[in-house]
Amino acid sequence: MAPNDHVPDRSSEPSTDPWAAFGSLGAGVLLYGGLGWAGDRWLGTSFLLPVGLVLGAVLGFYVVIVRFGRAPEKPAEHDA
Repeated sequence: MAPNDHVPDRSSEPSTDPWAAFGSLGAGVLLYGGLGWAGDRWLGTSFLLPVGLVLGAVLGFYVVIVRFGRAPEKPAEHDA
């Protein structure tokens, strides 16, 4: 690629991949559910797993909204 070639920066555009959103939700549930399960095993309780699962789902959904909820930016139209 020549040094003067312009590559558009797409890092600020939201992804349109539904698997990325699913991965964010799943990762939140698995991470916080796992922490809740470990906390239940360590402390001998039985309420941290459901709390971790719900908290992971809520935080995963929040990440999806923040990351993928924006509308794509329209390119600026130039007046002719």
